Amino acid sequence: MEEYRVSEQRCCRIVGLSRSVFRYRVQKAGSDSIVAVLGELSRRYPMEGFWKLYGRLRQDGHRWNHKRVWPIYRAMGLNLKRKAKRRLPPRRRVPLLQPENPNQTWSLDFMSDSLSSGRKFRILNILDDFNREALAIEINTSIPAAYVIRVLEQVIHGRAKPKRLRVDNGPEFTAKAFVKWCEKEQIEILYIQPGKPMQNAFIERFNGSFRRDVLDANWFSEIPEVRQCAEIWRTDYNMKRPHETLNNMSPIAFAAHMFSKNQAEA
Repeated sequence: MEEYRVSEQRCCRIVGLSRSVFRYRVQKAGSDSIVAVLGELSRRYPMEGFWKLYGRLRQDGHRWNHKRVWPIYRAMGLNLKRKAKRRLPPRRRVPLLQPENPNQTWSLDFMSDSLSSGRKFRILNILDDFNREALAIEINTSIPAAYVIRVLEQVIHGRAKPKRLRVDNGPEFTAKAFVKWCEKEQIEILYIQPGKPMQNAFIERFNGSFRRDVLDANWFSEIPEVRQCAEIWRTDYNMKRPHETLNNMSPIAFAAHMFSKNQAEA
C-alpha cells in the first residue's frame, strides 16, 4: 500500500487476507482499569482474597488473565495476611481431686444460649471444687478476659483468694491480661488438655444441671430475666440442693459440716 500506492482492498485480495483481520488491533486493557476495578471490589468485599475477587472480575465480564491481574493485586497491597494458628504449649494432665479446704481450687467455664429474639448470650460459671458451691453465674452478651478478671475480683472481695484456677484453653483464659493478672495475684492456672472437658468434670456436671433446670426449662426474652432466674437457682443450688458426692448435703451445709469436723479434730 505504501510502496505501490494501491488500495487496502486490492492488497488484501492479492495476499489473501481478510480486511477485518488486517484491521484488528490487540485490545489490551491498561493497568489503570484493573486498578480501578480491583479497588472497588476490595472495598465492597474486604475479607475476600485474590481468587474470590478474580472470580468476581470474570463474573462481571472482565477477561483479564490472572497472570496479569495478580502483580497489580500485589502492588496494591491487597494481600490478606493469613492468621497463623496460635500454638498452645503442651498441657499436662492434672488429677481431678476434691480439695480438702475451700478456696484451694476454683473451676471456671463458659456456656452459651440465645434469647427468644435469637440474640446470643454467654454464661460464665465459677465453682469451688471443695464443696461444689456456685460462686458466680455471670451472664452477658460478651464476656472478654477483662470481664472475667472483674468478676473474679468481686468474688474474691467477698470471700478469699483461691490458690489455683482450673480452666480450658479458651481465648479468655489464655489472654495475656488474664495470665498476667493471675501471676500478679499469685494464682496458679491449671489448664486442661485440649479436647478433654472431663478433666474439668466438676463444673461440666454443674453446667449440665444449669442447662437442664434453667436454660432448657425457660424461654427468655431479655438478659435481666436470665440473670434473675439464674440467681434464684444458684441460691437454691448452694443452700438446699442435696449432692450425692457431698453425702446428700447442700454445698453450704457440707462446708459447715467440714468446718465443724476440723474444729473438733483440732
